[in-house]
Amino acid sequence: MKTTLDEMQAFIAVIDAGSITAAAEQLDQTTSGVSRALARLEEKLGTTLLTRTTRRLHLTEEGEAFLEQSRAIVASVEAAEEQIAARRERPSGRLRVDAAMPFVLHVIAPLVAGYRARYPEVALELNSSERYIDLLERRTDVAIRIGPLADSTLHARPLAHSRLRVLASPVYLQQHGVPKNLARLREHSLLGFNEPDSLNHWPLRDEDGTLLHVRPVLAVSSGETLRRLALEGVGIVCLSDFMTERDREAGTLVEVLPKQTVEVRQPIHAVYYRNTAVSARITSFLDYLAQAMVNAPFAR
Repeated sequence: MKTTLDEMQAFIAVIDAGSITAAAEQLDQTTSGVSRALARLEEKLGTTLLTRTTRRLHLTEEGEAFLEQSRAIVASVEAAEEQIAARRERPSGRLRVDAAMPFVLHVIAPLVAGYRARYPEVALELNSSERYIDLLERRTDVAIRIGPLADSTLHARPLAHSRLRVLASPVYLQQHGVPKNLARLREHSLLGFNEPDSLNHWPLRDEDGTLLHVRPVLAVSSGETLRRLALEGVGIVCLSDFMTERDREAGTLVEVLPKQTVEVRQPIHAVYYRNTAVSARITSFLDYLAQAMVNAPFAR
């Protein structure tokens, strides 16, 4: 049976207070409770720590040695508790965040300077994955996921929604013409994703009323690659507002079939493993990100 921290604290209190009764008052315990703690401690250690007379308590040689170690152990635990309490009030430590590259580039990266200025003791680490990752395997604290969620083992915090639009560059449309309907759209160079295929459902109603399913003539794994291809005039794409907002404002990408487009918004969540308490650095980052996204034009 191992010695407990409570027993060490009782032992130290008795020495510092000068008696079991005074120690009990200091610890807000009963005299018998402190006495039993000392007895258990000596039984576990198999030695006598204190000799007791009617007036005084005396440390044995073993008691003096154990007192020194006990003070060091209790001080170490108290320091660790104080450090954790300080972190709750002032976020610090490494925070690993994973998100698809377009979200990192267009949403997170512009916020990093402001976040670091507010929380300089948080060491932010940004990683990019186009696929959903195992947070434990990749040692990730928070992942940003766009689209419907399925993993119930994770806690999810909603951040915003971002609308999908069909887009092309003015140069492409000048060269190939502006499609006026779905039949004409199918004649164009439609660019999409190689996986998952669900990303190739565009916010346009097909003849049967379902969302239009596109078979891309060129398929890629990254939304940022699609954006670049569209800007270069390679073809027509379907992308989320969070990554094309500035392009549309600048006129380098324009909406195709806007009147036929239905409103489809992708949910954006932050996910992390369920814990009894979320660390201050995770909370600080998510609060900062959520506030910024509330004010972002793409989320309105």
